[in-house]
Amino acid sequence: MAQDVEGQFALLESMKTSIDFQLEQFLLNPKQAASGEVARLAKDVVLAGGKRLRPILILLAYQASMGKDMEEILPLALAFELIHTATLVHDDINDQADTRRGRTTIHAGHGIAKGIIAGDWLFVQGFGLGGRYDEHIVNIMAHCCAEIAAAEYRQLNKVLDISTTPEDYFSIVKGKTAGPFAAGCQAAGLVAGLSSEQADKLFDFGMQLGIAYQLVDDLLDLRGDERMGKPRGADVYEGKMTLPIIHALTLSHGEVRTRLAEILERFDDSYFDEFMALLHQSQSIEYVEILIKTHLERAREILTTFEESQARQTMLFITEVVANRDV
Repeated sequence: MAQDVEGQFALLESMKTSIDFQLEQFLLNPKQAASGEVARLAKDVVLAGGKRLRPILILLAYQASMGKDMEEILPLALAFELIHTATLVHDDINDQADTRRGRTTIHAGHGIAKGIIAGDWLFVQGFGLGGRYDEHIVNIMAHCCAEIAAAEYRQLNKVLDISTTPEDYFSIVKGKTAGPFAAGCQAAGLVAGLSSEQADKLFDFGMQLGIAYQLVDDLLDLRGDERMGKPRGADVYEGKMTLPIIHALTLSHGEVRTRLAEILERFDDSYFDEFMALLHQSQSIEYVEILIKTHLERAREILTTFEESQARQTMLFITEVVANRDV
C-alpha cells in the first residue's frame, strides 16, 4: 500500500513537472513573448509555483474517458491553468494581497493597472488555446469563466455580511472554485469522445471534488498553513464569509452571536483564540469536516461508474490527497 501511495505521488509530481515545462514553453514562444513586459510579468506569476491540480485532472479525465492522444487534450489543460492564474492575479487585487506563493504580487510591485492588464493577458492566452476546440467546448469554457466572474462579484457583495447564508456560500464556491474543476473534467470527457450524459458525470465529479477542496481551504485558513502562502485567518481579515463562520453565526444566538459579529467586524490576531472557541462551541469546524467527507465520497461514487484504469485510480487518489491536505 505504501508503495502504491508513493507511486501515485510520483505520478502526480511527474505530471506537474510536465505541465510546468509545457507552460514555460508556451510562454517563452516568440509569439507570446512579443507582448513584452506584460508577457514577462504574466510568465513570472504562472511559473511561480502551484499544484497544477486543474490541468492534471483534465489530463486524467481525458485518459479515464479512454482518450488516447495526449496532444489532443494538452492545449485545453494549459488553457484552464492560464485562466485560473488570471483569476488569481485579479483576486489578489480585490483582496489587496501583497504576496502570493512567497513572491510580490503583480499589482503590489507594478501597480493595480498593470496587474489588471496582466490578468487580462492571461485570460486571452487561455482562450486562445481553448479556442482551438469545437464550439461546444469553447462554450463550456466561456460559461465557466462567466460563472467565475459572477461568483467573485457575489463574494465582494458579501464581505463582512453576517446575514450570508449557506446557500450564498455554495453559490459562490460552485462558480468560483468548483466550477472550473467541473467544467475542465466535463470538457476533457467530451474531447475524448464521451456522450453528453457520460461527460456530465465528470462534471459532477469535478463539482463535488471542488466543493470539498474549498471547504478544506476554509479550515486550513483557520488552522494556518504555510503551504497556502498566507497566515492563519487571512480570510477572516479580508471579511470573507467562509462556511465555518456562516455556520457559527447561524447556530449562535443572543450574546454569543453578537460577540462573534463584533470580533468579525474588528478582527485581529488578539481575538483569534476567542474566535476559534466560538467556532468550536457551535461545532462549526466539525460540521465542515463532515461535509468534506460527504462531498469526497460522492466524487468517489461517481468515478466507480467509469472503467477501471490507471487514470481512474489516480483520480481516486486525488480525492484522498484533498481529504488529507490538513494532515
